[in-house]
Amino acid sequence: MAPEKSPLVVGVDFGTLSGRAVVVRTSDGAELGSATHEYEHAVLDTVLPSGRRLGPDWALQVPADYVSVLRHAVPEALAAAGVDPADVVGIATDFTACTMVPTTADGTPLCELPQFADEPHAFVKLWKHHAAQPHADRINALAERRGAPWLARYGGLISSEWEFAKGLQLLEEAPEVYAAMDRWVEAADWIVWQLCGEYLRNACTAGYKGIYQDGTYPSRDFLAELNPAFAGFVTDKLEHPIGELGAPAGRLTAEAAAWTGLPEGTVVAVGNVDAHVTAPAAQATEPGQMVAIMGTSTCHIMNGDTLREVPGMCGAVDGGIVPRLWGYEAGQSGVGDIFNWFVTTSVPQAYAEEAAERGLSLHELLTEKAAAQPVGAHGLIALDWHSGNRSVLVDHELSGLVLGLTLTTRPEEIYRALLESTAFGTRVIVETFQAAGVPVEEFVVAGGLLRNPFLMQVYADVLNLPLSTIRSTQGPALGSAIHAAVAAGVHPDVHAAAAAMGGVDRGSYTPIPENVKAYDALYAEYRALHDHFGRAESAMHRLKTIRREALAGGGA
Repeated sequence: MAPEKSPLVVGVDFGTLSGRAVVVRTSDGAELGSATHEYEHAVLDTVLPSGRRLGPDWALQVPADYVSVLRHAVPEALAAAGVDPADVVGIATDFTACTMVPTTADGTPLCELPQFADEPHAFVKLWKHHAAQPHADRINALAERRGAPWLARYGGLISSEWEFAKGLQLLEEAPEVYAAMDRWVEAADWIVWQLCGEYLRNACTAGYKGIYQDGTYPSRDFLAELNPAFAGFVTDKLEHPIGELGAPAGRLTAEAAAWTGLPEGTVVAVGNVDAHVTAPAAQATEPGQMVAIMGTSTCHIMNGDTLREVPGMCGAVDGGIVPRLWGYEAGQSGVGDIFNWFVTTSVPQAYAEEAAERGLSLHELLTEKAAAQPVGAHGLIALDWHSGNRSVLVDHELSGLVLGLTLTTRPEEIYRALLESTAFGTRVIVETFQAAGVPVEEFVVAGGLLRNPFLMQVYADVLNLPLSTIRSTQGPALGSAIHAAVAAGVHPDVHAAAAAMGGVDRGSYTPIPENVKAYDALYAEYRALHDHFGRAESAMHRLKTIRREALAGGGA
């Protein structure tokens, strides 16, 4: 008698520049086939497709690009796996957050309506859209003045990246778009809506990005004090039934089945966030395990069995990662983005020629050269705020800084200082959690930057912690597949699915004692700069203001 065939699931991870699909066997987590599809419009941060200019700190996307991932990556992953689509019992998706789509009542994005095709506020506001910082400042000031009970759950500050700040910006800068908008939808929920025809808000983004705590949102009178026209934001634009993580949202429609090549009626799981779904893929679903998903940005998540108030965190949500535990989130708005910025803008042609001759990428060449120096030999300290600070300062008016430059400073030395700065930023987050009574007992790394061994060793040395590493190269997509297996009823819960389908290598990198000591001295200097420019001195804020005024005066 032939052994029973293991059911299959599909996980789809929607990142900042592309979407990835993976076909996974539910019995053991084997990844049978995968495919990636690049977004046709990437990130709109300077101009719309029409050519209309965007202001500073804008970051938009085109929602049709997400559907394109379903049309291409999923069928290609199925083909690469060589499987019968009829064996797939569930599909689940994850998304960057907070990424917001303004839609009509039936889910049509407003940018697809002819009257709004040239209106920036009708497009998707990507997670790294930071132009709503003044609106976030007003929300924070009012919440502090009124003693809003939810504020402590977010470390005392909410971010310009989140639902309310972006919504308030939309209202005040494009009231006609706001009036036409029936739904203010997280992209994580919008893509599920496209798959199964059912709109549910997922518990993860509602809690972390939508200020949904203890069953309520900020009150109507709170919103009215921000702007009388904002009073009905929750009831009119945002509020909707909430689906629990790992639960089924619905079943694949005939249209979505045609896109994906999957059978109509396949179970579709409730949406989720890329970072949070990665925890079970890394078998990090217990208290004390901090997972850092390191890519263009880094998200730090962990579970705890008690509620603590951690200054500057992105949220504490009951069941926000796995059921029955408090899920904590923190993060850094720029990590891989910073490295790419430097490589793209600041490396001499001679380095590019050497890299090409040796068959290396510029990142690989700079890493090799940087690794040849002892710790501290470059004489530099950098602040990793090129995209603002998400944790623990929660301030996207902050900006990057490199201190110690001389006429002999080499590109690889600046590159190394930038790598180190992100590790120092992570150490601030870890120490803040520890001081608040949320112990970090294991540090687990996932994401694309895991492929840089030198960077991983820097993190181990700076944190003075052993680093465990996820086995999968598609952590979020695998995490989504795990949730699909739970939604389809193959595994009883996320813990069981993670045990069967996840994978991690414990202690892949261990601290080098002499490096730990050297980095302690550099970290002391980082903390001094961090507290000076982040808490005491507002020069970075003033420079942002001068920049905005100059651009406005120039007609940009």
